Amino acid sequence: MQILENISLKSLNTFSIDVSARYFSRFKTIDELQEILNWSKLKGLNPMILGGGSNVLFTKNYDGLILKNELIGIEKVKEDDSFVYLKAGGGVVWHDFVMYCIKNNLSGIENLALIPGCAGASPMQNIGAYGVEVKDSFYELTAMDKQTSQAYKFSNSECEFGYRESVFKHKYKDRFVITDVTYRLSKTPHFKIEYGAIRQQLEDDNVQELSIAAIANAVIAIRTSKLPDPAVIGNAGSFFKNPSVPEEQFDLLKEKYPGIVGYKNTEGLVKVAAGWMIDRCGLKGFRRGDAGVHDKQALVLVNHGKATGNEILEISKIVRTAVFEKFGIEIVPEVNII
Repeated sequence: MQILENISLKSLNTFSIDVSARYFSRFKTIDELQEILNWSKLKGLNPMILGGGSNVLFTKNYDGLILKNELIGIEKVKEDDSFVYLKAGGGVVWHDFVMYCIKNNLSGIENLALIPGCAGASPMQNIGAYGVEVKDSFYELTAMDKQTSQAYKFSNSECEFGYRESVFKHKYKDRFVITDVTYRLSKTPHFKIEYGAIRQQLEDDNVQELSIAAIANAVIAIRTSKLPDPAVIGNAGSFFKNPSVPEEQFDLLKEKYPGIVGYKNTEGLVKVAAGWMIDRCGLKGFRRGDAGVHDKQALVLVNHGKATGNEILEISKIVRTAVFEKFGIEIVPEVNII
């Protein structure tokens, strides 16, 4: 166990916000994690778990302990006639896991290619893109209670998944460390190409025979063309959730704004494209100092260099106010603000 003090987090969050942590440590094994948790209890600390740092905005120095999850490894835990069950360590890079599944002809998460972050965070946020969410293929996870070091299993239903939501964001917020996640991947592909620009990208790629690899490549091309690389410009991907509104409200908005983009969901609501609304507010490319809205995808807030977390947060407030005033819809951050 190695506990470091006053460590910069700039390279450990994709917004590249220059803040520090009072204490910092990494764990590569369950034994290391338990040892660090015992130390943190003696100090009276509730450690914050950091994976890829891709869904967090730091607004100040962190006066506590941050733990970097580096539990890796992918293994097949069982198989039946239709599915293969793969367990990934919480620190496995999510995109690497997606590509591993594609390499082994296992379907279910190909639409989630190139989403930043680690496997351990995928169920916490119920990450999703292009008509697919983690809950669709999720089987179970193991999580360790930070206070007791007891390990628990959580099934799909016990995670209480919602749109970018799970039980770990509310009821069990800050209580557990997700150590591994098991996914149920299909041996037979079920292609989902109706959402977003996937179908058009497949045509542009001149794909003659549909496959999970072709879909993943299309998603990668779309994301690369629209979303900034955090290594070049600081960002956390989509900053806001797409809001859902009653169908009647959406119909009224469509009368006023015929081009508004929305998709009906299973709850009888319409999910409205927040990026479209932000764009129509004239905020795509908006910038104040080094904090701003991306010029190609208005759903993404960016750090052009030396922006502080509070400056990014202020941009988000400007965006939320503008959208509410124009469309009467409240949009909320998807990113965790610390």
